[in-house]
Amino acid sequence: MLIHLKNLLTPDEVAQARALLLADDAPWTEGARSAGGQAATRKNNQQLAQDSASAATLRELILAALRRDPVFFSAALPRRIFNPLFNRYEGASNHYGQHVDGAVLHSQATGEWVRSDLSCTVFLADPDEYDGGELVVHDTFGPQAVKLPAGDAVLYPGSSVHEVRPVTRGARIASFLWIESMVRGQEQRRLLFEMDMALLKLRQRHGETDEAIRLTGTYHNLLRMWAST
Repeated sequence: MLIHLKNLLTPDEVAQARALLLADDAPWTEGARSAGGQAATRKNNQQLAQDSASAATLRELILAALRRDPVFFSAALPRRIFNPLFNRYEGASNHYGQHVDGAVLHSQATGEWVRSDLSCTVFLADPDEYDGGELVVHDTFGPQAVKLPAGDAVLYPGSSVHEVRPVTRGARIASFLWIESMVRGQEQRRLLFEMDMALLKLRQRHGETDEAIRLTGTYHNLLRMWAST
């Protein structure tokens, strides 16, 4: 299941992020240095140095946006969030071939080990700024290509094969991160998310009816059954 998080970042936050990432002194390094065995042979992009002041500022900006977004919380039910990283696809460093992310990742920023139940990409360049660069997620329904406005994000299963197609014009800049969910099962998370969104619409249409209250109780009882904290 792919979840589109619209307007995750405000226009001011997008502008702040872009100013740091597009600065002449932004500390970009070879992306393959941070990749595991399989991914290192397919990763051809640039990545912002994790130990830089720019990366620290940008991490907090992305994390604050995620924490305030109710759709993100409903879809991900986050237990831990791997510190956001930042990449650029441009020129000769312009693609990332098909790969699967590591199941358990170690964060340099926090020292935590994070299970990658979900992956997240936050787009920081608008689609008309570059050609190519689609994030392609290969799932049971076939490949799905994603290219969103700056400030929007997409959540998708961490277990999926995915890739970034070659950028042939301009630069694609983005943040990427992983989430360990309180609910480990993908199907269980999907059912909870769909129920939560349906309950939201029922309340908006009919208010807090007895039926809505009972269904809310069912939602929380299922969450109580499936969640680990």
